Amino acid sequence: MVLQDKKALVTGASRGIGRAITDRFLLEGAEVWGLGSREPADLEAWTARTSGKLHWISLDLSSLDTIEPLMQEHLKAAQGFDILVNNAGITKDNLAFRMRLEDFQKVLDVNLSAAFVLARLLGRDMLRRRKGAIINMSSVVGLHGNGGQSNYAASKAGLIGLTKSLAQETASRGIRVNAVAPGFIDSDMTRALPEEVREKMLDRIPLKRLGSPEEVAAAVLFLASDAAAYITGQVLAVDGGMFC
Repeated sequence: MVLQDKKALVTGASRGIGRAITDRFLLEGAEVWGLGSREPADLEAWTARTSGKLHWISLDLSSLDTIEPLMQEHLKAAQGFDILVNNAGITKDNLAFRMRLEDFQKVLDVNLSAAFVLARLLGRDMLRRRKGAIINMSSVVGLHGNGGQSNYAASKAGLIGLTKSLAQETASRGIRVNAVAPGFIDSDMTRALPEEVREKMLDRIPLKRLGSPEEVAAAVLFLASDAAAYITGQVLAVDGGMFC
């Protein structure tokens, strides 16, 4: 129960990595506010299993002007968050020379700008209380790029820069800011890929398998916990050795 009595906000919590993080945090004793653009279909049953420790916030993170006014209410109700996980992200893939500007901008808005808005809002309260942990979900694409994903790669690289800058600004007040960079993770998207594409992906991974959302959640849990009390400004790749 390494997060006993901690309060956490996890964005993009309805499925995939975000859901795995939410479930792991709850298992470890945290009270979690999950945030997503829509409620999960099983929200009532999911909440019932948590004995009231899961709360849901429906919010479209692309509407940047609405984030702070709504989250002020939840911040007050929670009496401050100990942990923020900026996990929410979208893709709108295309070759750069064919990509519409609005598709480039929307990915940056959701993946990067919304993370900044939330980190600024919750971080102010963390600064006042002189404690807190912020984990930003980057990607190996943010470290190495990827053809057809210039918008997504730019947003994930931006999160790394944001992470390192915030870490320097907040460390003296007891706040740690780190990033996790997943590689190829087993998901609805990767399961839908043709078999030959999956085989090419596996050829690039020394461990010869895709990662699981739960393995990414374990890395996030470590960075959120007191076990990482002397770690800030770092990027932890969870990629099966793909870029070792």
